Amino acid sequence: MTAKLILVRHGETEGNVAKILDTKLPGLPLTERGAAQAKAFGEGLLTPPRALFHSHALRARQTAGYIEAATGVRAIGRDDVHEVQLGDLDGSASPEAHEQFQAIYRSWHEGRLTERVPGGESGRDVLDRFLPAIADLRAEYLLEAGDGGDVLVVTHGAAMRLLGRELAGVAPPFTTNNHLDNTETIELVARPGGGWECVRWGRFTPPFGAKAEFGADDPMG
Repeated sequence: MTAKLILVRHGETEGNVAKILDTKLPGLPLTERGAAQAKAFGEGLLTPPRALFHSHALRARQTAGYIEAATGVRAIGRDDVHEVQLGDLDGSASPEAHEQFQAIYRSWHEGRLTERVPGGESGRDVLDRFLPAIADLRAEYLLEAGDGGDVLVVTHGAAMRLLGRELAGVAPPFTTNNHLDNTETIELVARPGGGWECVRWGRFTPPFGAKAEFGADDPMG
């Protein structure tokens, strides 16, 4: 089978449980349940990945550490693959903050990438830092066809969904309605000559327009 780039959302955190908009590095740690999710994910892999990376957020590093323990593949921190930075909204758990973020986030998926979270990032900012990191991984590990092994990147739900929209053309309302639970994945295959195909989005496989259901209510999922 063709090797994939697998974006993995981190395990459950204290912030997820309390519905806190937790985006500043290093952020909150995994809960006991989050650690169990990360262990189960690593132990459930049929084959070890070719490479394993994580954002510099504590929750991503911890999740990748459990995958490393299960697979024996060294987890390596990677710049620029952290969560959307929410500026003035960071640390808030209020319904008003959630609604404000979701409105701006939906606008990114609808093509208005210059909209900005107050004091934080625009959608364009997120993509401008994240896309080069993905391009580097593609050039290093996924240019040649074959089954050299998947590349795993432990990262974050909101950033992942925006990246899946940009790279593979998965469109709203699917991308905005189908949140990712902890340790769910977006799986991408590099197309010959450029571009990507999304072969999994959480529980779903193509065609993604066939289902658009509200998923997890975690605002960052």
